[in-house]
Amino acid sequence: MLKNLSRAACRSACVLVAASICATTVYAMRVSPMVVEMSSVGTGAVARIEVQNLNPGQLPFETRITKIDFQPDGTVKETPADQNFIVFPPQGILPQGARQVVRLQWVGAADLPASEAYYLSVNQLPVAVDGSAQGAQVQVVYHMKALVVVAPPGAQPNVSTVYVKPQDYPMPAAKPGDPPPAKVQGIEIELKNTGRRHAMMSSLRWILDGTGLDGKPLRIILSPDDLNRYAGAGYLAGGGATRVFRLPLVKGFGPGPIQVKFLK
Repeated sequence: MLKNLSRAACRSACVLVAASICATTVYAMRVSPMVVEMSSVGTGAVARIEVQNLNPGQLPFETRITKIDFQPDGTVKETPADQNFIVFPPQGILPQGARQVVRLQWVGAADLPASEAYYLSVNQLPVAVDGSAQGAQVQVVYHMKALVVVAPPGAQPNVSTVYVKPQDYPMPAAKPGDPPPAKVQGIEIELKNTGRRHAMMSSLRWILDGTGLDGKPLRIILSPDDLNRYAGAGYLAGGGATRVFRLPLVKGFGPGPIQVKFLK
């Protein structure tokens, strides 16, 4: 089981950004599901995502699509790609408590060489400010991103371990100004996917076998909940892509090989 540290690993399934501007009301919204898997052809080339207005007042929103490329260290490069999808409605205004189903249809290439990943960004739009209002006025606008992955039909992932090694990670300070606590043990593991289909590594159980710091055999099992806490969906692209995962652990491994197995 993983320790309750700050989420240092890249979150591929959900991004929430709050930007301060002048206004009077704070809005919030929900986007569901946060991870969508589609096919490049057939009925699987259509998906639906629901947007809900959670707070009082109207929620004006718009959608944007960006293609994302996960770098080996987990960082993400985004490129505008609205042309690859038909999104309906592309924008709207939701009353208090209302829901809107946004329909996605893939119109990109049918013969993809490997899975492609995108963000559907649902962006709250700022509302007009009443100029007669007194005092400081702040509005928090929300931008939520759902991970959308499009795979070629019949494709399968083929994941292998490039390397795995013990790695220490610094614990966050309890509050600003406190001295940093001691480091916590963990692992660094690089995975490679030579299949044409992506893999969602956080949907699996990871079984780690090696030797503990006391010289005795050590087995650690990481559950999907553990992995989601630090790696989000654990998205690993296909076509020979690699990604490094850095995970803190309850117990540390000592010198020697560490074997890794993935189970559903």
